[in-house]
Formats: sequence, structure tokens, C-alpha cells
Amino acid sequence: MLNDHGFLIGDFTVARLGPERFFIFGSGIAEQYHMRWFLAHLPKNGVAVRPQGLGLVGVQIAGPQARNLLRRVTDRDVSNEAFRFLAFDRVDIGMIPAMIGRISFTGDLGYEIWVEPDYLAPLFDRLMAAGEDLGLRPFGGRALNSLRLEKNWGIWAREYRPIYTPWEAGLDRFVALKKPDFIGREAALRARDEGARYHLVTMVVDAVDADVVGDEPLFRDGKVVGWATSGGYAHWVGKSVALGYIRAEAFDADTDYAVEIIGDTRPCRIQPEPLFDPTAERMRG
Repeated sequence: MLNDHGFLIGDFTVARLGPERFFIFGSGIAEQYHMRWFLAHLPKNGVAVRPQGLGLVGVQIAGPQARNLLRRVTDRDVSNEAFRFLAFDRVDIGMIPAMIGRISFTGDLGYEIWVEPDYLAPLFDRLMAAGEDLGLRPFGGRALNSLRLEKNWGIWAREYRPIYTPWEAGLDRFVALKKPDFIGREAALRARDEGARYHLVTMVVDAVDADVVGDEPLFRDGKVVGWATSGGYAHWVGKSVALGYIRAEAFDADTDYAVEIIGDTRPCRIQPEPLFDPTAERMRG
């Protein structure tokens, strides 16, 4: 979603549950910010927007056994042919009414399961019991951060902010400029024609005992040419990874860069393809 100046103000997943019923999933920390925008731009009639807040909660299951686990707790056909990538529908988990979206921020096969708060504990218990022999383990935000770094995926308020255009953030494929009219279209056309001021990149860092966390300077030939936006250790590939922006005039995918971590300048190189499953076969298969 763009503002009038063609800059990013939202990054969402939109799911259609009925002819005139949609769910918009975004970053929880920005819910009030986005609700102000939606309410300010609603048509005079015919459309209503209601924030879910804590009225809708849930868990995600991810990994190569995610489909097998889901099969054990529902009678719904969840094969790849019947419940394809990005599908979203009402599905009962035993006696628990739920909504399931086949989407994952881990980069692996995965599902998001949404329920009303009263059902969250029973849902968790049922999943843990059904997945015990599959090696099911809980994982949290730090693990998710490590996994998304391996996929070159940015997050709201770090890589995606209202100071970047879609072309700078690598999200231009989601902007349908052929549509006749939408907020920010003319500004987006200018941004496309003028070219990006920065490039969002993923870098593998030659770190020692600390990783990038965000806001560290990026160097080329001893000169500051950009800044890191987030980073961490990618456990699957065993590498230190950072995301950040490099000024367009200093961008070269084949050159060497450096990043300062706690006063120590460490070499880094641009990683153009995701370190984990670059063709997305596991997530879509």
C-alpha cells in the first residue's frame, strides 16, 4: 500500500473468505496506524473495516512435516492439489472452528491457523499431541527472524518504511501500474522513471562474535554508502546475514562491502538469491 507520495505505508496479505468478505493480515505493531488510513479513505457506503486486535489469534506450523501434522487434526483434504499455496478457508481442527491460510514466513512449507482466543490453548495442545512423534517443537520470534533472513525477506518498520519506494524496497512487482487509478499511482510512475535512490540488499557477513542488528553503517572502499536495517545469525545455513540499503551510485552486486559491528569493520558480500530454498519449491510444494 502506498501513500500519496508513492512511498510504502503497508505490506499485507489479503485473503478472500466470501464474495464480499476479506481478511487483511499485516504487522501487528502497525494496526492502529493502518486503521487510521483505512478509515480515512473508506467510501461513503458499501464498505466496512473492523480491526480484529486480540479477537483473532493463532499459531503457525511450518517445516517439512507441516502437512502431515495438519492431516492428523482435520478431515479436510489438505493435499497440495486441494489446498494450494496462498489458499485460505474455514477448516475445523477437531471441534475447534478455525481459519487456515497456507502461507509461511519461514520460507518452508507452512500454515497459519487463526482462532478466537478461547480456542487457542486447546488448539496448541491438540497440535503438540498430534505432532509429538513428528519432532514438533515450539519456535518463537527469534527463530522466525533467523529463518526470514535466509529468504531475503524484509519486515515492516525495518526494511519497509514510508521513506522508501517499492522499487527501492524490491516490492515493485506488487504495484500494478496498469490499473487506472489508485492512491500514489502518479508518484509511483515518477519513482519508476526516475530510478531508485537506494537498493535493498541481503548480505552475508564475515562476523566474529556479534551479528548485525540494524542501523550499522555499510562501507565500500572505506566510504559509507548505506546502512543496515536488520540482521542476525541464520542457523540453517550457519552464516551471519544482514539486510540493508545501499545508495544507487555505490551499488554493485559483484563488489566487496563492509559493515561496522560494535566498532569492528567486517567484510560482507551481497547475496542476490535466498540462502534457503532459492526456488521456493519447499514452500509451494
